[in-house]
Amino acid sequence: MTPEKHDELKALALRVREHIVRLSTDGGCFTGASLSCADLLVYLYADFLNISPQTLDAPDRDFLFLSKGHDVPALYGTFAELGYMPKERLANHLKANDSIYWHPNRAVPGVEFHSGSLGHLPSVGLGVALDNRLRGLRNRTIVITGDGELNEGSVWETVLVAAAHKLSNFTLVVDRNHFQANMATEDLIPLEPLGPKFEAFGWAVRRIDGHDFAQLEAAFGALPFSDTKPSVIICDTVRGRGLPSIEARADRWFCNFSADEVTQLLEELHSQEATTLTSETLTVR
Repeated sequence: MTPEKHDELKALALRVREHIVRLSTDGGCFTGASLSCADLLVYLYADFLNISPQTLDAPDRDFLFLSKGHDVPALYGTFAELGYMPKERLANHLKANDSIYWHPNRAVPGVEFHSGSLGHLPSVGLGVALDNRLRGLRNRTIVITGDGELNEGSVWETVLVAAAHKLSNFTLVVDRNHFQANMATEDLIPLEPLGPKFEAFGWAVRRIDGHDFAQLEAAFGALPFSDTKPSVIICDTVRGRGLPSIEARADRWFCNFSADEVTQLLEELHSQEATTLTSETLTVR
């Protein structure tokens, strides 16, 4: 990745985080979880996916499903910055006259499928990937899940079936921010060793820093990892990334800040050259 491209993506991700902070008032949103996947969504939509506001219904487009639907503020911010919808529409967040709500739905351009109830979209993505292969299409299907979402049995049913059908056009991305709701994943239902679990289920695995654009480029650019296996990219991330005051905090899953707090957080967002945590700081047990 060129330095120019890196700086462009970093600046875009900063603007997306600004949107997330602004959406965290007047009813609130899932701030911490959205901040953890902002870099991932920015990279995918700005640099990787074969899709644009002009090709939303093109049969050869790539498909992305945000299964961890509570992270939709990051998706809204990305869409607003890349022209999928007007930035002004974000002001309608949680308003009865619009569909900019706590979870994505098809009324928002670029959203392929409703999500919110965890564990469902991996199977939807599986069906789309299988259908595309039967049609002889060469597009890619990517599903983003949360790590806590992996507690859903339907996810592992999808993992088994995708391996059985050797769906190399199907990629699962795990936002591994080490929290689910208001608990650490390893304190509730431990997930590690996560990579070997997927390997045992017949998947090709890579694990990266989900905030490092160079690592994101290297991993997604290498897809598919196998011609006979589906791929999974485990992205180690930090809940609340970009705001050290709320990073890696169990109580910052959902936030409803006052206007003054939003102003302070935006100042904090711009004052930090680097966050206080990196994904390597978190202990993987």
